Amino acid sequence: MINRIALVIQYDGSGFSGWQNQKDLITIQGTIEDKISELDPYRPVKVIAAGRTDAGVHASGQVVHFDSSGPIPFHKWTSALNGRLPASIKVLEAVNVPSNWHACYSAKNRRYRYSIFNGSYPNLFLQNICWHKYRFRLDINLMKHALNDLLGMHDFAAFQKAGSNRSNSLTTVQEVSIARNGDIVTVEIQATGFLYGMVRLLMGQLVAVGEKRLTLQEFKYRWRKGLRSEVKEAAPPHGLCLIRVGYEEKIFSK
Repeated sequence: MINRIALVIQYDGSGFSGWQNQKDLITIQGTIEDKISELDPYRPVKVIAAGRTDAGVHASGQVVHFDSSGPIPFHKWTSALNGRLPASIKVLEAVNVPSNWHACYSAKNRRYRYSIFNGSYPNLFLQNICWHKYRFRLDINLMKHALNDLLGMHDFAAFQKAGSNRSNSLTTVQEVSIARNGDIVTVEIQATGFLYGMVRLLMGQLVAVGEKRLTLQEFKYRWRKGLRSEVKEAAPPHGLCLIRVGYEEKIFSK
């Protein structure tokens, strides 16, 4: 009997070449698949994620699924995998889901957080999870106005990196927020889906607004007109974290 298992996982993306399997590179997908194969050698293992994160990007609430035909009950997968995975990947919960449930296609939204350390001197303990950006103190009120303009369904072609296989660049931004806690500025964006490189390109423009190198009018004109050639600054990957994936039904207890 084949069971479909869904996991909610966390990972520090610093030492990985992104989520997706790549030949001769260490990836999160490949690492998890190798450990599942050690426990369930009866069938080829393919782990499907709700979102494919780039090299260096983190996740605190990634959701994945795989099919298992072995004897391990679903509630044992959390401890079984955590005992084998590296310290940079942790399984928070494992549940049994219907065979037609899909970590990616069943998802209704994804939520990302981008963290900026806006202090004048670097912070050793934040350097792997925040973009240290200090030219000026960021004006988060201007950044908030820019973010609010993104709400709703739009064509975000200006924030899409080359190499995407999507048929179009439409998506719906459902929620946005920005907050400052001392020198740390956090931006959260929730959308039905994200284009390839969308958040990092958007953050590059947003920081330019916060530094007053780009006006609100210029920011709006660039993305509304799809001027990808004028969007040249991408924020680094290590400030980005996938924090939540939303589904219509309640899947996990946490």
